[in-house]
Amino acid sequence: MADAGEALPLGPARLAETRTTRTLQPGLTLTRIVRGTVDPAHHWTVEATIPGGDTSPDPDAPPTTLKDKASADELAADLRAEGFDARAEQVTTPSTTDYVGGTLGWRVRIGSFTSQSAAATERIRVINAGHSGSVTYTGWDGATTDRGPWRIDVLTVDPRTFRGTLDATYGPDIENRETVSTLATDAGAVAAVNAGFFVLDPRSGAPGDPAGIGVYDGRLLSEPVGGRPGLVVHDGGRSAITRLTWEGRVTARGTTLPLDGVDRVPGLIRNCGGSEGDSPTSLPLHDVTCTNPDQLVAFTQEYGANTPQGEGVEAVLDSRGRVLQLRSVRGGPLPSGGSSIQATGRHVAALTVLARPGERLRVETTLRDDRGRRVTPSPRTDIVNAGPELVRDGRLHVTPATDGMVHPGDPSWYYGWVHKRNPRTLAGTDAAGRTVLVTADGRSTDSLGLSITESAKVARSLGLRDAVNLDGGGSTTMVANGQVINKPSDAAGERPVGDALLILPRRR
Repeated sequence: MADAGEALPLGPARLAETRTTRTLQPGLTLTRIVRGTVDPAHHWTVEATIPGGDTSPDPDAPPTTLKDKASADELAADLRAEGFDARAEQVTTPSTTDYVGGTLGWRVRIGSFTSQSAAATERIRVINAGHSGSVTYTGWDGATTDRGPWRIDVLTVDPRTFRGTLDATYGPDIENRETVSTLATDAGAVAAVNAGFFVLDPRSGAPGDPAGIGVYDGRLLSEPVGGRPGLVVHDGGRSAITRLTWEGRVTARGTTLPLDGVDRVPGLIRNCGGSEGDSPTSLPLHDVTCTNPDQLVAFTQEYGANTPQGEGVEAVLDSRGRVLQLRSVRGGPLPSGGSSIQATGRHVAALTVLARPGERLRVETTLRDDRGRRVTPSPRTDIVNAGPELVRDGRLHVTPATDGMVHPGDPSWYYGWVHKRNPRTLAGTDAAGRTVLVTADGRSTDSLGLSITESAKVARSLGLRDAVNLDGGGSTTMVANGQVINKPSDAAGERPVGDALLILPRRR
């Protein structure tokens, strides 16, 4: 692990903290950190959904967890009149590098219970009275005075002595999800963690498709969310964090058509950040699926058994890029070694003219970093999508607004995703060039999880000079020696994910 003698910056300074480190192979260590104990001040409660009432600035706005003070006070008063122990609470959030913070809004909570089951019973009573809400634990709120507990696992890869491979993989194909443990077992990995964000809902694309950049063995198989960070990993154990944009094009006979995507369902842009004309925005907007009826998307063998079906046209290409067929309805298998280009909306006519049978189409993609420099990954390089940034050059550098985690007009989303504690997966590098992969369990009373700001502070306390947030929540998983060693938060257990970071033994 990064040389970090300081305690984790969570809770009061003198909380009990234990660290246990073991070597998994030369140059690879695993450290378990447990900090604090169950805090008697924490309790279970019911968090009500607040409708737009008589006092709301917008009475027709949909119910949300956070609202203005007048609406929260109105609901709390109504609930008290109905016999519930209700209270309105102000929610304030810390500032970040690109977000002012301050008051997010007001929430309404009902009761204080020593068990989750008791709170669930109260929730049923609330619903029967015509209201709605969810059960929550106050330890997940993120108070700096909380006493824990926290459980964090840290993998450290030291390229000076590591002789294995640091790799990213998506499994058999792009369009399907796999568990981290399956990906690790199939590859013979010593250790692994989940990696980037991905499509989960079929209405947002193909479940498993990276929601942002995906480069595997040097090949771009998923385009970046405009300007968001990616974690770049190299076989020898080195890594880096950089912000990425891209350009794609299809060329034939002196004519060039701009590409909108790679290996994703045309018209659906998960996490947004695509191109002009996308709705509701061409900027990054996390956990939102933007749409665009006019798309040109390239497909590779890695996508899956069949390309997506739908209206439009599809030029099917052989291994040399020559047009074999123009499908008048998109979707179907690709020839061995072949690829395709799908067009929808106004791009249908242009592709139809360009993709004459026997014509050679050249598909080119260019990655650029935040300085505009071309990025050309080697076959020994992978890039997974990430965000927000947490640490840059040894200083806290938290970027939720830049990376689409601030939703205009919806503070409740920021409250749940950024402000509150959740399971998290983090990655970064220290001053010695070591790659550090971190998981923090959450959504339980045994481990509270981390807010995004706490994630940044933890990363810096572990000695990271640069760090970024990977996919978290129910996706957070760490595997070592064939076993899942953390506690994934989904009720069903380990969640299948889009891709994973694998640490493989030395090649023989």
